[in-house]
Amino acid sequence: MDPEVLKQAPLFKGLDDEAVAALSAAMGTVNLARGEILFHEGDTEDRLYVVVSGKVKLGRSGSAGRENLMAVLGPGQMFGELSVFDPGPRSTTATAVTVCDLRVLEHEVLNKWLVGRPEVAQGLLGQLASRLRRANDTNADLVFSDVPGRVAKALLDLAHRFGDHREDGVHVHHDLTQEELAQLVGASRETVNKALADFAARGWIRLEPRSVTLIDVERVERRAR
Repeated sequence: MDPEVLKQAPLFKGLDDEAVAALSAAMGTVNLARGEILFHEGDTEDRLYVVVSGKVKLGRSGSAGRENLMAVLGPGQMFGELSVFDPGPRSTTATAVTVCDLRVLEHEVLNKWLVGRPEVAQGLLGQLASRLRRANDTNADLVFSDVPGRVAKALLDLAHRFGDHREDGVHVHHDLTQEELAQLVGASRETVNKALADFAARGWIRLEPRSVTLIDVERVERRAR
């Protein structure tokens, strides 16, 4: 296991090195191929996962069959924590965007840690609070922000988590298809592509297969407001 990556997860916040090592030892390993589904929306599976390498997307399906991409997670991020406090069917489908290496913690093992170490519970509650804040922001964006603004905000978020700063800008290898980017923004692929093409024409970004380079970050930030 990579202890430095695991320490980035909210589950490990506040733990000393000995506790981190002990909790890490209690975790199993899951390897996923690109496109492989870890669990489906509605499944009763109740384990918690931490991404060590690769990217995982969490999505929900609407009544018309259209998928809404809730989040794209990378190394140091975790998911599945909702079932710890509210056992029930999975609210999303988790799919590997790339080849992934995950660490998994069984529900019973985690509950024992919550009883003996309140700092673990604090980390999980902080994660849930962050999720609620993101959900509120997303709802507000859908009401008050236009599609180009939401696209700009999504690019900045991806750049913050997956960006590589280079001389010509911030290179973001997000590994998402055009359809997945549209699902992440909550708009049609055609509308999102139009916004991306406009940003590129203005010289703010450079589009590349499953990646983008933010050339003028300040302009993108202004458009996201």
